[in-house]
Amino acid sequence: MDRTNWTSVSHFVLLGISTRPEEQIPLFLLFLLMYAINISGNFAIITLIISVPHLHTPMYIFLSNLALADICFTSTTVPKMLQNILSTTKAISYLGCLAQTYFFICFAAMENFLLAVMAYDRYIAICHPFQYPMILTKMLCAQMVAVCHVLSHLHALLHTLLMGRLVFCDDNRIPHFFCDLYPLMKISCSSTHLNTLMIHTEGVIVINGALAFIIVSYACIISAILRIPSANGKWRAFSTCGSHLTVVAIFYGTLTWVYFRPLSSYSVATGRLVTVMYTVVTPMLNPFIYSLRNADVKGAYKRWRSRRWVSFFS
Repeated sequence: MDRTNWTSVSHFVLLGISTRPEEQIPLFLLFLLMYAINISGNFAIITLIISVPHLHTPMYIFLSNLALADICFTSTTVPKMLQNILSTTKAISYLGCLAQTYFFICFAAMENFLLAVMAYDRYIAICHPFQYPMILTKMLCAQMVAVCHVLSHLHALLHTLLMGRLVFCDDNRIPHFFCDLYPLMKISCSSTHLNTLMIHTEGVIVINGALAFIIVSYACIISAILRIPSANGKWRAFSTCGSHLTVVAIFYGTLTWVYFRPLSSYSVATGRLVTVMYTVVTPMLNPFIYSLRNADVKGAYKRWRSRRWVSFFS
């Protein structure tokens, strides 16, 4: 294609999940409800962990950071999507699009690293229970969380800079509800080979590296659990990992489906639906998964609620 025919776009048009007028209000109400549940649920988890001293342990420090990452992750995409559903222009500026891409990648990577850190926490708790307080000190927890933040921002910066070098044609319509990598690459007029290469190399190392770490941790955990003589003891040990495993399966399953495949085989329609799973549905479900399957959280919530009622009537 002749480069003289290329133009620099000042904005993009986010077409959203559906272009049918009769579906806009139901979609708006549905995603508004899911966003409200996500914000309130994750905020409740954070508030509970901060308010209850019993939960000031490494496991719940990591969980509170995961809840915060979920809030930020969803807030990167859903408010703009809700605005565009009610808007006639559905536009987002070029710089706004890059900023959305940056923070989306950053908080997705942060969740990825935090899930790996939480697997390490479960490994130490089950395989080395007596050394747990000495190994996972508050200082080490803070350092691990800080490393998660730094690596997430570096990962996001790399892919955003690569996206910023692409040239876009007159067709600035993105068939998606936010500025995701593959939909943007699909409408670019310039070569996306380097972008795709980095997704399939650096991206694979970041995502699959964390996933491999989780798998190895759970291999050691399962080996330790199988050595427990009583069936009740085995169940108690494994039940502490159930919530984490559920979140890991949903998050990595959808993430791998969307990104770790050739750009030529990427389907916009399928990609939109699967992306909704890990950008909206999974962050919304995380508070329920961790609270409903966690006796400590449920017990702490009941005690916290009882104290609130007592203080209210006293």
